[in-house]
Amino acid sequence: MTVGYLPARSSRPLMSHEEFARRSGLHPDLLRRFVALGLVRASRGVDGALWFAPGQLPSVARIERLRAGFSLNYTALGLVVDLLDRIEVLELALRRQRHTGSISTVPSRTELHDTDGVRSVRWI
Repeated sequence: MTVGYLPARSSRPLMSHEEFARRSGLHPDLLRRFVALGLVRASRGVDGALWFAPGQLPSVARIERLRAGFSLNYTALGLVVDLLDRIEVLELALRRQRHTGSISTVPSRTELHDTDGVRSVRWI
């Protein structure tokens, strides 16, 4: 499960589980399932409540488009999203290589922090 714990004070605005579900158009139970499957990242408050970065909304929309467009189950979506992220990183590396003319090493899996400061595992 991809759940972190909130620090005592946070400078970035987070959305509650209910607010995120309303804005994403997902049922709250389905949103909890997405977190359990690792499709959506969430932080857990001291009281155990889930909190979401607003930057996760496009990820949820992407997951729903993939599910509707390809009739994939939610478990398979994790694999598809990982592969699409890997393709995106490889294409970026290829564009950089063409631009700079340098040859870089093959991207590998590592931990990064996205713009919301949420830890994520991505291929780079």
